[in-house]
Amino acid sequence: MRVKGERVAMKIFVVLAHPEHKSFNAAMFRTAVETLSAEGHEVRTSDLYAMQFNPVSGRHNFITAKDPDYFKQQIEEMHATETYGFADDIEGEIQKMEWCELMIWQFPLWWFGLPGILKGWVDRVFAMGRTYGGPRIYANGAFKGKRAMLALTTGGPAAAYVKGGFNGDINAILRPVHRGILQFTGFEVLAPQIAYGPVRLEQGERAEWLAAYAGRLKTIATEPPFEVGIY
Repeated sequence: MRVKGERVAMKIFVVLAHPEHKSFNAAMFRTAVETLSAEGHEVRTSDLYAMQFNPVSGRHNFITAKDPDYFKQQIEEMHATETYGFADDIEGEIQKMEWCELMIWQFPLWWFGLPGILKGWVDRVFAMGRTYGGPRIYANGAFKGKRAMLALTTGGPAAAYVKGGFNGDINAILRPVHRGILQFTGFEVLAPQIAYGPVRLEQGERAEWLAAYAGRLKTIATEPPFEVGIY
C-alpha cells in the first residue's frame, strides 16, 4: 500500500465471472476497474470467460508429478509448491493473488453460489501448500494482511434475501465463500456489494446504482472489514 498525496494507493485484483460483456456484472466490473484506476490504484484483472479459463481440475494443473500412477490433487499441489510445478495458467492466477492487497470477485449468484467457472477457478488456483496448509489458515492464513470483497448480482429483490425472506439471509448464503474460502486462506472480508435484481431496474436506476458503487470504491482503501461470524 502506497500513499500518493492524500490518497492511499493499493494493488487490486478484480476477477470477472460472467459470459456477457453487456451484462450488469460486466458494467460493475468496468466501473470497478475504471474507478479504482482513476483513484491511483494499480489494477490487474482476470476475465475468466474471455480467458477461456478451464475450471476443471486434473493433471493439467501441473507440469510436475509426485505420483504419476495415482492422482491426488492436494499431494500434487504440495509437490508443485516445492518444485515450481504449476501450469502457466494456474501460476499466473496465484501470482495475481499474491501480488494484490485487495481482491474483488464480480459474479452473478447462480443456484445460491458461485458460477461454475469461478468455483473451478478456486478449485484450481487455491492450491494447498501455496495458498493454505498446516497452520497457515484463518488468522494465520497465507493471505494474512490482504482483503477481499464479493461484488454480485441476484435474480430476486432485496426483500427475498433477508432472514425469513423467500430465499433466506444473503449473509448466510455467502458465508461458505466468506468464511470457507476467503477467511480460511487469511483474507479479511469487506461487506459484499450486492445488486439485487438489476434486470428489473430502469436504465437511470442502473446508472445511479453504478455511481453509488463508484462512490464506495473511492474510499475502499480505508473501509473496515465486515463481520462474517462463525456459524
